[in-house]
Amino acid sequence: MAAVALVQGASRGLGFEFCRYLLLNKSPAAVIATCRNPDAAQHLAALSAQHADRMIVLKLDVSREDDIKRAAESVKAAFGKVDLIINSSAMLHPSGKGETSLRDVSAQVTNGPFLSILCGAYDSNVSNTSIPPQAIISTLTTNTVGPLVMAKYFAPLLQKGTGAFGQQFPEKEKQHSGIIVNMTARVGSIGDNAFGGWYSYRMSKAALNMATRNLSIELGRGRSKIVCVSLHPGTVNTDLSRPYHRNVAKDKLFSTEYSVQCLMNIIDTLNIDKTGKAYAWDSTEIPW
Repeated sequence: MAAVALVQGASRGLGFEFCRYLLLNKSPAAVIATCRNPDAAQHLAALSAQHADRMIVLKLDVSREDDIKRAAESVKAAFGKVDLIINSSAMLHPSGKGETSLRDVSAQVTNGPFLSILCGAYDSNVSNTSIPPQAIISTLTTNTVGPLVMAKYFAPLLQKGTGAFGQQFPEKEKQHSGIIVNMTARVGSIGDNAFGGWYSYRMSKAALNMATRNLSIELGRGRSKIVCVSLHPGTVNTDLSRPYHRNVAKDKLFSTEYSVQCLMNIIDTLNIDKTGKAYAWDSTEIPW
């Protein structure tokens, strides 16, 4: 049976480009593209129409566990396995800009400045109305909890994979059946953090890296091993990074095509010895 790849968060940016790359370069692999609102994803619909024999689009809001469960059931019925999952959806912050100080942090459930009070940073003279409610919770849900719940429901399908992606060892006991790729960011590295700020995004990606490490241990046991890695795409010309493009050197702002090519080069070399680690777009390992 042909390889099966699933891209979560495929409506735009890196996720869309991963779908396009897989269709153009990994024939006859089937591509499952998921996004929160397929009806509004016009470019994705057009790509699917061009490759109707190899691509399907499924509704999946990564913040809703029932959506993830239904998608896994649909994939099981249609394909019976998955060889590669790329968790691509990400949120910098609901406002579109990362926090620059504690004053910007919000975990409000009501109108009260909940987290600011807990941190001792609340000033009643400062308005918090511009901070989206539950901003830090929303970011963590999308960037961390979602990919973890994806693993919960799709791991059984990855364990039935044929190891079609990555590099296999000749020894059967070291071969893998599937691969999970979680899109991380260098700013999620605790050891590499020299500037602070961006509380929600940094925390969400650091926690995602821990999830990747945990998953690599649990899913690396037994006969049907799953390789789990975090990949950093560099600073890519997408909606997520757009507010900060003016601060990025021209040669360091990557197109989605270039970034995905680099990341797929890494995916093509993955094996069980590389599981549980984080890699940058240039294949260098990122410290936790």
